Amino acid sequence: MTRLVLALDQGTTSSRSILFDHAGNIVAVAQREFEQHFPRPGWVEHDPDDIWASQAATMAEVMARANVSAREISAIGITNQRETTVLWDRATGRPVARAIVWQDRRTAEACDRLRAAGHEPEVMRRTGLVLDPYFSGTKLAWLLDNVPGARARAELGELAFGTVDSWLAFKLSDHRLHVTDATNASRTMLCNLETGDWDPVMLEMLDIPRACLPEILPSSIPAGTIARGEPLTVDLGGYQVPLGGIAGDQQAALFGQACFKPGMAKNTYGTGCFLLMNSGRTPVVSENRLLTTIGWRTDALSYALEGSVFVGGAVVQWLRDGLGFFERSEQVEELAASVADAGGVHVVPAFTGLGSPHWDPYARGAIVGLTRGSTRAHIARAALESIAFQSAELLGAMQRDAGQPLTELRVDGGATANDLLMQFQADLLGVPVVRPRVRETTALGAAYLAGLATGYWGSTEDVAGNWQVERVFEPGMGRDEATARMASWARAVDRSRGWAQD
Repeated sequence: MTRLVLALDQGTTSSRSILFDHAGNIVAVAQREFEQHFPRPGWVEHDPDDIWASQAATMAEVMARANVSAREISAIGITNQRETTVLWDRATGRPVARAIVWQDRRTAEACDRLRAAGHEPEVMRRTGLVLDPYFSGTKLAWLLDNVPGARARAELGELAFGTVDSWLAFKLSDHRLHVTDATNASRTMLCNLETGDWDPVMLEMLDIPRACLPEILPSSIPAGTIARGEPLTVDLGGYQVPLGGIAGDQQAALFGQACFKPGMAKNTYGTGCFLLMNSGRTPVVSENRLLTTIGWRTDALSYALEGSVFVGGAVVQWLRDGLGFFERSEQVEELAASVADAGGVHVVPAFTGLGSPHWDPYARGAIVGLTRGSTRAHIARAALESIAFQSAELLGAMQRDAGQPLTELRVDGGATANDLLMQFQADLLGVPVVRPRVRETTALGAAYLAGLATGYWGSTEDVAGNWQVERVFEPGMGRDEATARMASWARAVDRSRGWAQD
């Protein structure tokens, strides 16, 4: 019987299910988009039932496409958009409100108050995170304070909080499981970085009742694991399949890129861009406003440094949907390549503030450097280049924190199909940008974590042996020119800072 691993890749704008074979090859894919809600400026919401419906539909679809039964699935792995906050009724399984998405900025003032009270050093020491509305803790506090009766019910254990992985596990298990993994927990601002467990000081600081929190599991979950009296299995067509792996999308991509040695790094180009570097078994405290996060938990905790760009590939969606520059996202490369350069134009896509290393929730988008000769093509090229500029900022900060130069950058995500962007990224960085043959490394990482737990793969050496290069982009820009381009970008970013606050 052919054995496969099923990865559920629940993202910000779509849900996907992907089947992988033992060589790490994609057997079949199914994908469905779902509705985005923007009720107020700076607010971003999802309907949790839409998330579940789209994910469930892709599971059925991918099994049908591959013509496989549940008995042919060795394990299921979940990877998910991180920080997005779901609160639901344990008894009915119904959400009490829309999910607050990771991009949402409604808790910026709450973070300001905590910072003004002097709490940020303690938050960073305990969680590895900065005080920013990006993370789940203040989002959950907002729901408890603004949904009628929610706080009292949460204290009684009647309501359950989770990031999207917890919500999917709950729905997949017919409401039996309330679990998360160490990577997702480390993004809530409620988890102690060194113990990998909920931190009582952070729960008290944010006024979060422990009764509503999920159980924290390893990222690779050994077969036969019992969580709160329930086996870690998923009902797939009447057959119980092990839930073998859970990891937040960026940590899953780090694992899927086989970045198993300290100093190895990857950048994922999705809705946002997320640069992670393996920092080994000891957390590295950032001095450059990056994040320290749990990379994964197998037999022990492994850590990573992370830089987060809130708007990466989403700037191309904005050109398509907001400005009508083209009908399909992939057309941006042709439009951008129709001009030799951006003509001095910079697009700073700070639509929901700026992430690392600026952490400015009040920044807003800006286009600077326009002249009468500027065209749609110049703006499109500048928007595309903004993705590389933001990522280069992160890599510079990361190398300073790590105290060592990076020799290559492994890349993944949808925007890596854009050769113009990848070449510009290599030019700015001055190191090779390496695109793997299998670019779905987020889902692949979830599959590997699940398959390692059930013995489908024997070791991380087996996993690393599957990784293959598709193309290497070598830098072609002189270092003086790259430095000048980065300085020009920094001037543009300064123009966007603090706008909403003013």
